[in-house]
Amino acid sequence: MLRTALSLAPFPRPSTLPEDTLTASVPVDRDHLARYQRVCGFRLGDELPLTYPHVLGFGLQLDLMTRRDFPFPVVGGVHVANRIEQTRPLTADDRLDIAVHAADLREHPRGKQYDVITTVSVDGAEVWRDVSTYLRRGPSNGSREAKPPREDAQAAAPHAVWRVPASIGTSYAQVSGDHNPIHTSWLGAKLFGFPRPIAHGMWSKARCLAALEGRLPAAYAAEVSFKLPILLPATVGFSYTGRDFTLRDARSAKPYLAGTITPLA
Repeated sequence: MLRTALSLAPFPRPSTLPEDTLTASVPVDRDHLARYQRVCGFRLGDELPLTYPHVLGFGLQLDLMTRRDFPFPVVGGVHVANRIEQTRPLTADDRLDIAVHAADLREHPRGKQYDVITTVSVDGAEVWRDVSTYLRRGPSNGSREAKPPREDAQAAAPHAVWRVPASIGTSYAQVSGDHNPIHTSWLGAKLFGFPRPIAHGMWSKARCLAALEGRLPAAYAAEVSFKLPILLPATVGFSYTGRDFTLRDARSAKPYLAGTITPLA
């Protein structure tokens, strides 16, 4: 929390992303893996969920985004999309060489967007890649944003309904290292305009993939866009059709997440 607070300090910031790549070699802690699997609803086992290396690289991501040469404070960035692809399953026996860098600072109708890219290599070969897209709201020279198509408020009955407890923000923070107060504190959430804490976007993606265990190919990409925050506690409906899946409010059908699974050759 200290470095997050320091990143909010009013010092001059550059207008470009840092060019550095941060790296670390990380063995898998099976106890930590099991805690993550339980929090996100995965089966216990040695195979790593597709989303698990994201939390192993989160410390490097935070190190990068809290640097003085990063153009934005880490708090206030909105995680709007995430794409992860893997070319083969990873297991707890693999030693993961993780690299993180930022790329593609670009105009957006509501401010600026940029990507934080995390890769995992094993024995010198890249086998996993994560692109997290963030929006920094503010003035922009981007073109006017077209109105998105109207969401279907009469969505079909979900395949599963889950009760998401208020404690999930703290539980996921403990295994992910993401202790942003909008997820763990009523006061922190209110300071950033939320009436109560919200679930982590990457928890919601992981929970959806956990529901698809046994149906996923060995090599695939899972891409999601985060629509609306899940105010905790919540009751959500999960649906899937072919390669597509969604997470919605169980009563209103308002969308929280929309995702797609793409097999990789």
